[in-house]
Amino acid sequence: MIYKLSHTTRYNYDSNVTFCHNIAILKPKTMVGQSLLEYSLDINPLPTEISEKIDFFGNTITRFSIQKSHNELSVKATSKILRNFSLQPDIFNSVEGKSITLESALEALEIISPEILEVKQYLLDSILISKITDEIRAYAQGSFKPQRSVFEASFELMQRIFRDFKFDSKFSNVATPLTEVMKAKKGVCQDFAQIAIACVRSIGLPARYVSGYIETLPPPGKEKLIGSDASHAWFSVYIPKFGWIDFDPTNNQIPKNQHITVSYGRDYYDVAPLKGVIYSNGKNSMKVSVDIRPDTES
Repeated sequence: MIYKLSHTTRYNYDSNVTFCHNIAILKPKTMVGQSLLEYSLDINPLPTEISEKIDFFGNTITRFSIQKSHNELSVKATSKILRNFSLQPDIFNSVEGKSITLESALEALEIISPEILEVKQYLLDSILISKITDEIRAYAQGSFKPQRSVFEASFELMQRIFRDFKFDSKFSNVATPLTEVMKAKKGVCQDFAQIAIACVRSIGLPARYVSGYIETLPPPGKEKLIGSDASHAWFSVYIPKFGWIDFDPTNNQIPKNQHITVSYGRDYYDVAPLKGVIYSNGKNSMKVSVDIRPDTES
């Protein structure tokens, strides 16, 4: 499947901004099962300076600054992506991958190798996932048992979060502590991904945050609305001798062609689509619009 994707962020400022510096992480990855065919980033006003680089986690980041007065800022990323989930390693048909238990996974993580050293960074505390509580650890232990398959335990953890937590877009924001999300059992996809990551890390396994998009399908007989899709987040667990496996607790599924990956990080803070600093007074407002649709012309 080939998708056309647009992600537009618009800021409006009560007072003129005299200077701003921003970091955008909006360029989808090229990886096994996903190819970036086209990409453009349109910024208005035009940046005074702009540069692109690969960050520590292998994501493409764009830094730009605007050094002239403005009261609006628009950032639009447009992409064309080829998704073919069938090219990715299939855990369901991997006897070895499905047989790795928690005990054997923890033993494998003690081996010193470039791959193991790279994944161990996803065991460490991060800005938004730190000081893992006994409540989170106990919730994780409900699925992860010493002789149980890591894949089966992770899959069940995904299912439990889907069942136990309520999606509520008004409850949380990026600064809401995980302890509050855990206590209230509600939040959004970012919260569910970070709860899962905290659970997996609490029992000693690497887990990373995946930022991207998911195509949402309209009700039968209805046309899809432009801008009805949204940024999305899920989590990924490292299984020694197999690799990373993604899980989407918001939708209770293994991500496939409808999921488009943009970036990996330890938590949301590492991969926020757009963040920065401005020199201004007064309030500002932000509006985000995302649209994903199959490219019927290709």
